[in-house]
Amino acid sequence: LAAPAVQTKMKKTLAKPNIRKIVVVDGVRTPFLLSGAFYKDLTPHDLARAAFTGLLYQTSVPEEVDYIIFGTVIQEVKTSNVAREAALGTDFSDKTPAHIVTMACISADQVMTTGVDLIASGQCDVIVAGGVQLMKMRKLVLALNKTKTVGWRLSLISKFRLNFLAPELPAVAEFSTGETMGHSADQQATSFAYALWSPSLAKKAQDEGFLSDDVPFEVPGKDTITKDNGIHPSSLEQTAKLKPAFIKPYGTVTEKALAMGYKPKAYLRDFMYQAGITMNDIDAFEFHEAVSGQILANVRAVDSDWFSQNYTSRKRKGGSLPLGHPFGATGCRLVTAAANRLRKEGGQYGLVAACAAGGQGSAMIVETYSE
Repeated sequence: LAAPAVQTKMKKTLAKPNIRKIVVVDGVRTPFLLSGAFYKDLTPHDLARAAFTGLLYQTSVPEEVDYIIFGTVIQEVKTSNVAREAALGTDFSDKTPAHIVTMACISADQVMTTGVDLIASGQCDVIVAGGVQLMKMRKLVLALNKTKTVGWRLSLISKFRLNFLAPELPAVAEFSTGETMGHSADQQATSFAYALWSPSLAKKAQDEGFLSDDVPFEVPGKDTITKDNGIHPSSLEQTAKLKPAFIKPYGTVTEKALAMGYKPKAYLRDFMYQAGITMNDIDAFEFHEAVSGQILANVRAVDSDWFSQNYTSRKRKGGSLPLGHPFGATGCRLVTAAANRLRKEGGQYGLVAACAAGGQGSAMIVETYSE
């Protein structure tokens, strides 16, 4: 990997004596696309396999992988362990075990912390951590498979209505409250500003080549996809015309890596307060944007003009709002984005955080790798 565009000014390191140094080597992803677009005829297995292939091409040592973990939230019934099935379709050894993690929007975050634990405990040296999500739902008349007579079948078919063909998406509302995260966010923040700002930053980052973790993906029978297609900057006037989505009327890896030939990008550390650093030490923020109001509510909760100003100045590259949010994969995008930004911008620490259904959250520190 090339040296950072800006020389990193190293502060104190978070390295601890007698503890294995766990590093991020590399990360790739297929472009994030709007649901129902070019990926509509594929399966999660196809996308995961493409990401595996892209990663193997960049790292070239599949035989040294000890374990594969993948995040996914809405599972395809034919590939319930999509991590294993996709890995078997690549050059990974069939002796490498794999499992999936489901933890709503922080599934991939948990995947990485699980990988960190496996390495820190000495059980593994190299982990492949990732995630996949493909919103491909359709209503199936499963009852037809159970009919035993012609009359029974005709009776069932007579009840068919055209609206049965409408996609049936899984519930995103909380089971305990019946509300979505968006309802909570709308109750705490009302603003168009963030919804305008983040897509503009994402478009600028894309144009400047910062979203370099995309790997081209050739969709069978269609074009080769090379970049995310959900980045659409808008104006205040256009945004004001949108209907409220929720509440009306408002809305708002290890040191052994070197011996293996890897070139690490960053360390994964404990959360900042346990690590002994403060907000002043953070050079890059990568927070998952569930909705604009959720981020604004977080800033309000901190109740600090300093944080508001510094978060906006250190964010700069856009997030889940314009790029998209495949539930099982976003956490890996956040960590890869933070590691890449630190190298390109000369920073030392990045703060990655995400929220999830059920009132859960995840946060970790990414520190620039130094030999």
